[in-house]
Amino acid sequence: MSERPHLVVIGNGMAGCRAVEEILARDAGKFRITIFGAEPRVNYNRIMLSPLLAGEKSFEDIVINGHDWYDKNGIELVAGDSVTAIDRVAKTIAAKSGRIESYDKLLIATGSDPFIIPVPGKDLPGVISFRDMDDVGAMLEAANRGGDAVVIGGGLLGLEAAHGLSLRNMKVTVIHLMPTLMERQLDEAAGWLLKDALEGRGQTILTGADTAEIYGEGKVEGIRLKDGREIPASIVVMAVGIRPATALAKEAGLAIGRGIHVDDNMVTSDPDILAVGECVEHDGNVYGLVAPLWDMCRSLADGLVAEPKGYRGSVTSTKLKVAGLDVFSAGDFSGGEGCEDIVLRDATRGVYKRVIVKGDKVVGAVLYGDTADGNWYFDLLKKQEDVSDIRDALIFGQAFAGGGASANPIDAVAALSDDAEICGCNGVSKGQVMACISGGAGSLDAVRSGCKASASCGSCTGLVENLLKLAGHDEERPVKPMCKCTSFTHEDVRKAIVEKELRVIPQVMQALSWSTPDGCSSCRPALNYYLLCAWPESHVDDMQSRFVNERMHANIQKDGTYSVVPRMWGGVTTPDELRAIADACDKYKARMVKVTGGQRLDIFGIKKEDLPAIWADLNAAGMVSGHAYGKALRTVKTCVGSEWCRFGTQDSTGLGIKTEQMTWGSWMPHKFKIAVSGCPRNCAEATIKDFGVICVDSGYELHIGGNGGIHLRGTDLLCKVATEQEALDYCAAFIQLYREEARYLDRTAPWVERVGLEYVKTRIVDDGEGRAELARRFHHAQSFLQKDPWAERAAGSEAHLHQHIAEIRPFAVVGGAA
Repeated sequence: MSERPHLVVIGNGMAGCRAVEEILARDAGKFRITIFGAEPRVNYNRIMLSPLLAGEKSFEDIVINGHDWYDKNGIELVAGDSVTAIDRVAKTIAAKSGRIESYDKLLIATGSDPFIIPVPGKDLPGVISFRDMDDVGAMLEAANRGGDAVVIGGGLLGLEAAHGLSLRNMKVTVIHLMPTLMERQLDEAAGWLLKDALEGRGQTILTGADTAEIYGEGKVEGIRLKDGREIPASIVVMAVGIRPATALAKEAGLAIGRGIHVDDNMVTSDPDILAVGECVEHDGNVYGLVAPLWDMCRSLADGLVAEPKGYRGSVTSTKLKVAGLDVFSAGDFSGGEGCEDIVLRDATRGVYKRVIVKGDKVVGAVLYGDTADGNWYFDLLKKQEDVSDIRDALIFGQAFAGGGASANPIDAVAALSDDAEICGCNGVSKGQVMACISGGAGSLDAVRSGCKASASCGSCTGLVENLLKLAGHDEERPVKPMCKCTSFTHEDVRKAIVEKELRVIPQVMQALSWSTPDGCSSCRPALNYYLLCAWPESHVDDMQSRFVNERMHANIQKDGTYSVVPRMWGGVTTPDELRAIADACDKYKARMVKVTGGQRLDIFGIKKEDLPAIWADLNAAGMVSGHAYGKALRTVKTCVGSEWCRFGTQDSTGLGIKTEQMTWGSWMPHKFKIAVSGCPRNCAEATIKDFGVICVDSGYELHIGGNGGIHLRGTDLLCKVATEQEALDYCAAFIQLYREEARYLDRTAPWVERVGLEYVKTRIVDDGEGRAELARRFHHAQSFLQKDPWAERAAGSEAHLHQHIAEIRPFAVVGGAA
């Protein structure tokens, strides 16, 4: 039997590996496959680099195909060895390492190269692009050092880079040549709304700004604009565009235009060489978005191993992956002769919609603030349906156009065509999701594993869940267990701990028949918390089941040193405390002191062996741990309130200090933040905290479930109370309800969304006796838990600390300080 033909793939990125997946799906035994990748890594999702930079995901979270995929399919991965030449006559490729590999079919998937604007200083250290893991690593290093960042380019990538660096506490300025952000995707009105929202988050946005040079002595120090303005920067991110990576193909003599010329089956001018992705030019078009990539890969596989169907080009849509900002764009929004604009503006809600119709067909759409109907508009656009019958209701979305403002979302997703895109990140249509469900995928996780829909950024999760409900997998679909060690849910485990009076982790595992004797890094921290919450008076903390930062009572940094954050009650400090911090910084050679967003001082660069000593010094000055490392109360942020501010209505600082003194040291399912603002101007940002208080003339508005992190969520109004004591009582009751009922690692935002605001109001506002009992249980727990871990550790010896470090088991979790 003759050996299978050899397929060599140049490029281990999304295009190359997706093409291989499509080939394997059609005929797994057709080729012997070798993949060369320039990066020393497995295949990962490049469009998830933004959440990686922002801290929402780890590299493991964005891996598409791990080593097991290559092994399972008999694929040889040559990672970290870029291809440098193609010999079309000998049908071989040469790699940087000197390796020569012959091929029967060659697939070029080299992607694109970032465009670096040719200005003086472009080669200075600190000037980087935003295309791969190495770029993210460089940005994270710069963010850890602190300082200012400049992002050149106000397109999709540039704004995502700016957002990530901003979340890493860098002061970010975006420089954009054009007058409108994302001008290729947004019209002027939507671009203005986006700019206003980003500036509201603390970024500086300069449109119509042209870079003259990047200056610095031996490294980046800033940029100078052509109008003379200078902007300081320790890092400059170039995100002004991309160009197809065609150098290798050009040197091999293949036909090149803007990209590598390919036909409808992705075949180049050489019949044995194919190309796919951002490096190709098809019918005069070059695509820089992911959706066309999936279409190309399907056409390539059909032409290579199945029945050729041919690629006919792609209609594209864009979503901005900046948390809390909903932006959608598709098709042609430039208008022109014969086009009609249908526009909806709602300034109060921050919503803007514009649909462009030509000849009774949708040709473009721009949505800002409310993108729920984006998939529907995109489906109408792709199918070129006649919309004359729904013309009057078109701008109000699918529910209105379908005949009723209260249309069921299940009906809406049922109306989508089978080829309607559900998951843009992975190119999965409604038909593919339904086929996956029909094949036995009865849960969200099963769909993610089966066809990858909702497995990346998660923005399509609601659509996938509605498709599951459409297929009858709502109440009956399996509930996700707590972890791989058990079939029990978080709720089951918490109930058993109380009912069976289980007091230690081994008891829980024995009583509930844990499949793994020692558990895992997922379940042990959760069990440790659930036991602490259920039995605060008798619980013995299992430090080996805590995240490393909680074990060390400090935040570990990338260089192995730690940062230490003493508590400042309500953000108020004294000269004596500041002197103590300054003395400690000098004594222990702190490398940086940073003012945090929670109105405290973070001391960086402390050696592990110096932790007990610096804790002791700070304790001596009356300062306790700020729990910046803990799944616990972090901070209570305040404004100066009525004592100093002419707008203040109540003593917000005083209430904030009382709240923090009541709640500090309370271990919780996740980190917990509180803020008290002295008036509705909300300078303390109370409406993006887990519990927020807005002082008004007649009392206090209490807000819950906010989140200012990756998934921005404004708070829900719980109720209004008249006195400080009521505000404290409601706060204690809310925290205890959250502590007792949320799943470990749930922030209050997803918990409130899951159980519903009305449920929380029923338990906290409507039930006075229940509220008092929750508050009583909170204060009871605090009487045992409100201890300063720094003082306890400092009272011991360094040897005790080192022994504790050495006893960490292999399953112990690293990280968890976000």
